[in-house]
Amino acid sequence: MNRQRRPGSFCVWPLLTAVACTSQPFIPPHFEAFERIPIHIATINDQRIAYLDVGTGPPLFLIHGFGGSMWQWEHQQQELARHFRVITLDLPGFGLSDKPDIEYRPDQLVDFFTRFMDVLHIPRATLIGNSMGAGLAMAVALDHPDRVDKLVLIGGLPRDIRTKLTSPIVKWTLDTRAPSWLLSLGNRLFGGWMVRSVLNELVYDPSLITPAVLERSDRNRRRPGLIKPMLAMKQTIDLWESGHALRLDMIRHPTLIIWGEEDRVFPPSVGHELHRLIEGSRFQTIPSAGHIPQWERPDLVNRLLITYIHP
Repeated sequence: MNRQRRPGSFCVWPLLTAVACTSQPFIPPHFEAFERIPIHIATINDQRIAYLDVGTGPPLFLIHGFGGSMWQWEHQQQELARHFRVITLDLPGFGLSDKPDIEYRPDQLVDFFTRFMDVLHIPRATLIGNSMGAGLAMAVALDHPDRVDKLVLIGGLPRDIRTKLTSPIVKWTLDTRAPSWLLSLGNRLFGGWMVRSVLNELVYDPSLITPAVLERSDRNRRRPGLIKPMLAMKQTIDLWESGHALRLDMIRHPTLIIWGEEDRVFPPSVGHELHRLIEGSRFQTIPSAGHIPQWERPDLVNRLLITYIHP
């Protein structure tokens, strides 16, 4: 099935080559995907958070992965908004949102997320997360179980992250000790090559990596202020491993786990393990898809989401 990918700016997951600059970047008024969607701004802890808010009905949140942005959910906006109120945010430190100088610890992100729900006057919702975003969704469910209705984990964050990674680029991303100034220099010299290399690890079907996708990803890597949050967040993995990761088997919410059959970041065996840990969870693989199956095979993923979440 051929689907045209329109120019946008979905930020590649493990990309560490970004320019550190101002903390108050320009936030455009609209999200330009298959239609113009207004971009809203919420203020959480004195920081601006960019988000989309479309549709009516039971609320759900779409949460991107490490280094990602709302563009990873561009193919969910129209379809899911026919059934639900869909809130898609750029987490602090990523995308169009501000990049505060904080530690980006798991507990800080959980606190941010519940405050964000409060600002939107949403007491309880379904959380749908991809990769690190799935980790945040699980952390919120563990720390604030009354705030979560259902969970959907797409390529979710496991225990023992470093031992289960199969992507050379992601492993390098987590293990590098290069300082921010050196990464910024690498961005200026080799950023275009890095964008293509990362996309080749995330996306199974190379025909989807069009010039427009490359251009928008390259534009996103040049977004001001990304490198310090990414360096800070990757250093908090040990806190995830010693904290929420040890309690994954305590999740009792209805949970759907979705995994790309060709995921080069975490293989499907990691998803099966997560499925065994979370009692009563359902597990579904997506053929011909990598680490972001909701972008690569939205036709299948959207049907799964609607069927599973619909009351």
